[in-house]
Amino acid sequence: MRRHGAGALSRFLRQRPLSGMGEPGSYRCVECNREAPELYRDYQRGVLRIAICKSCQKPVDKYIEYDPVIILINAILCKTQAYRHILFNTQINIHGKLCIFCLLCEAYLRWLQLQDSSQNTDPDDLIRYAKEWDFYRMFGVASLEQTAFLVGIFTSLWLARPESLKTKSDFILLLKALLLSSYGKLLLIPAVIWEHDYTPLCLKLIKVFVLTSNSQAIRVTLDLSQKLTFLAILSGFILETGVVYLFQRMGWSV
Repeated sequence: MRRHGAGALSRFLRQRPLSGMGEPGSYRCVECNREAPELYRDYQRGVLRIAICKSCQKPVDKYIEYDPVIILINAILCKTQAYRHILFNTQINIHGKLCIFCLLCEAYLRWLQLQDSSQNTDPDDLIRYAKEWDFYRMFGVASLEQTAFLVGIFTSLWLARPESLKTKSDFILLLKALLLSSYGKLLLIPAVIWEHDYTPLCLKLIKVFVLTSNSQAIRVTLDLSQKLTFLAILSGFILETGVVYLFQRMGWSV
């Protein structure tokens, strides 16, 4: 075991059982995606060794030696190995909270844009309550759009390749992967705070980045081709756009 990875590995051990052993198929090799029974082997007295994949003869998960910042950078670059490490070889249970926070970011951005378009500066309590209701409405709209996006993805995958979502665990894993890979929405807040002439372009680039991350999450989770992954993302995006159009037809500012 190399010394420079000892600190990162010790942090990783807090997330997994000390033996490094899991149920059959609970771990994946980040290089070839084959199932692995263990990530490392404990020889006692502080001697640890990363397990070697029997298929590709490479370390099962090199990222257990890496600092979290390096892992995050690799995930931002949409590296397949980093996604496999996060989705299969770690226990991250923040997807629910991350989803809520991302929806709050979207709701705040839309609410802020709505307030900028309003010229009413009356400080009356009724006006303040109306503005507060606008924020809740934007949160509801963002939630419905996110739901439509996810429904579009799951529906297209189930129709095109039903065996990829044959069990409840497959469904839950893909949902978790999609929610985690939407972390790019957190960039909406800095884009609004540091507002400048290129803010609309920044928002579009953030949208593209989130869709790219979602696409990589689908590929890693279900081991699908790029064509099928693109079809799933496109289906979700079309259904989400349809929901936006429906709200606009109803006269709602979204």
